[in-house]
Amino acid sequence: MSLESSPTASPLRKSTKFEGSPSRLFLTALCASLGPFTFGFTIGYSSPAIPKLEQEKLLDGKSLTGWFGALMTVGAIFGGPCGGKLIEKYGRKQTLTIASGVFLVGWIMTGLASGIQSLLFGRTLCGFASGLVTVAAPVYFAEISTKTLRGFLGASMQLSITIGIVAAYAIGMTCSWSMLAFFGAMPAALAILLLFCIPETPRYLILKNRRKDALLALAALRGPHTDVEDECRDIEEGFMQESGSSFSYSEFKKPELSRPLFISVMIMVFQQFSGINAVMFYTVSIFQSAGYKNSELATVVIGIVQVLATLVACFLMDKMGRKKLLIIAGSIMALTCTTFGYYYFRIRSGTHADISWLAITSLVIYIIGFSLGWGPIPMLVMSELFPAPARGAASGIAMFTNWFCAFLITKEFILLQELFGQAGTFWIFGVCCLCGVMFVSKYLPETKGKSLEDIELYFLGRSMMM
Repeated sequence: MSLESSPTASPLRKSTKFEGSPSRLFLTALCASLGPFTFGFTIGYSSPAIPKLEQEKLLDGKSLTGWFGALMTVGAIFGGPCGGKLIEKYGRKQTLTIASGVFLVGWIMTGLASGIQSLLFGRTLCGFASGLVTVAAPVYFAEISTKTLRGFLGASMQLSITIGIVAAYAIGMTCSWSMLAFFGAMPAALAILLLFCIPETPRYLILKNRRKDALLALAALRGPHTDVEDECRDIEEGFMQESGSSFSYSEFKKPELSRPLFISVMIMVFQQFSGINAVMFYTVSIFQSAGYKNSELATVVIGIVQVLATLVACFLMDKMGRKKLLIIAGSIMALTCTTFGYYYFRIRSGTHADISWLAITSLVIYIIGFSLGWGPIPMLVMSELFPAPARGAASGIAMFTNWFCAFLITKEFILLQELFGQAGTFWIFGVCCLCGVMFVSKYLPETKGKSLEDIELYFLGRSMMM
């Protein structure tokens, strides 16, 4: 099932009068990317910081260490739905600004922490801000983009996250946990300043009956010599039925909203049950079993692999399409989860010494597969499938599902190992990857090269299908 296909040019070469010059759009996206970068830094912070916090007895015992890692997820569970409400009430850009402010406070509290309470509270605040960013940033990128660049810019958000993770790994090798926290505060402070220099999304402004501001925003994004009146009119026509009416959660009963919500939520579930957290959990032990004793360097290497693969995904997104990339990536991940399971099956039988290369190869290929598809695309798809009035509420629900599943997998991973063993756990993840591939193949429409209004018409049943 897909939207009617049409040929699209390379996202970096396409420049028409209607779409304008991409340089202003890229600059705006770069400023907005500081939020996702700080989110990535938050993810990466725990890996180098936890051993140092344990050395200083601030984290004393496995329980406190576990909570320090989990509280980011707990904060994000609440941040996601809150972000959905904020982007509708205050706007996409303003929500990113609020998130950066919360990040700044959270990082300063973490850096100045002298006891466990302030340390955990700072971590929770950064998690809450992460939840806000994962809702506001994808919607912001989707709504400022042209249809031929939306995939590229949507994937670039995931690229910013992976760069933030690597930055935390690399800087954490040479400084204390408190200094690393202050480094995390820097992009948050810079984001607050730069977000004042970029426009709100034209679709949000039109939704709020601010047509003049929407035209100014389009001119700022497309360039002064672009005819933005036509694009503004197209957006208005898409809002004709919803304009002036407030959105209610009961509207999710309508097929044109329940179908994209079901698709988006299930893709979030499959992303988390693909085993990404388990694979990252085993990164250090896999490298150590292969004779690499520098665990910090190993995490940096894996982070760099993730950045490079996500960069490739940025260029493939608008050429191959979301659906095809998800199917290819999910198949790769299913295969490598199977080989992971085989590796740990051999460990249990005591014959693993000669196949440690299999674990490292599986790890690298799995990370490449995840970064090509199931890393960047779920949030991109979430921002594309819904009409503007429902985008905030739907994104909040989707990200709540994502973070809740992440919390479940992280918290119950040890229980899974006890029940099914290491090999069985990875084989279960492999089956989940295959289920994700089959789900995408059957239910996800291809959104490559389609405007947000075209996608809305598709779910209303007013566009052609192939």
